[in-house]
Amino acid sequence: MNAVTEGKSEGVTDGVVRYEVDGPVATVTMNRPEYRNAQNSAMTYALDAAFTRAVDDDEVKVVVLAGAGKHFSAGHDIGTPGRDVDVSFERKAVLWWDHVGKPGGDGRYAREMEVYLGMCRRWREIPKPTIAMVQGACIAGGLMLAWVCDLIVAADDAFFADPVVRMGIPGVEYFAHPWVLGPRAAKEFLFTGDRFDARRALELGMVNRVVPRASLREEALAMAGRIARMPSFGLALAKRAVNQAEDQMGLRSGMDSVFGLHHFAHAHNAETSADSLGGMDARSMRNASGS
Repeated sequence: MNAVTEGKSEGVTDGVVRYEVDGPVATVTMNRPEYRNAQNSAMTYALDAAFTRAVDDDEVKVVVLAGAGKHFSAGHDIGTPGRDVDVSFERKAVLWWDHVGKPGGDGRYAREMEVYLGMCRRWREIPKPTIAMVQGACIAGGLMLAWVCDLIVAADDAFFADPVVRMGIPGVEYFAHPWVLGPRAAKEFLFTGDRFDARRALELGMVNRVVPRASLREEALAMAGRIARMPSFGLALAKRAVNQAEDQMGLRSGMDSVFGLHHFAHAHNAETSADSLGGMDARSMRNASGS
């Protein structure tokens, strides 16, 4: 079974990621709709393969990231039959040892530095504009996938949350919250764990546009087509310029510091509760957040 498959969006596929090209636009679609596109390692590496393919294709000028089905992504896979936390993959994002077989914090740190933080940073540096096309749930790890994209077009039914403080953890691994939400909104949504809708996300500047659900794909692809008319090298340099400015405002160093706090919280949970997630699972997190 291939993790990445080709075909039109209406085609039947068994891959965890679907890859399509229409003119200058590549669409990369997370394809686990039965699990609300929960992100396991197989999906992470399939996404990376699809993004690499788009970067290497000179005809592709813009990349759209989508989620199949009702929801964009419910976050990291913490409970589906496809959870593969103890499976080795060829590492791409950081030069570190394999997490499998490593005890305690060693294994957790190695895996999350590669599969979550490292991969998100790698995708943020894709030299082609990326657009997240978000509908339904965009929760915790789903936020990370949307936030690494340059633009976000949200359906009017989209909702967002990072409820992991319920686990005693201070936000997801790719901690961009103060930069994409602003410090006070970031604190509000972390402290409460509440979800916020697309209109609130637009007010905060987290998304670029909110459109009716029925026209989400059309609107996102229209934006991609308009961007694709610009020169590729100019787009790459403009993207790099803004990313560098964000990093000078502390994004990268701030993220490094919070990643350490994130893993301190995992270790604390492992010592004081049932597991490194504070005894929470996918069902209890969903029930608590009302999503």
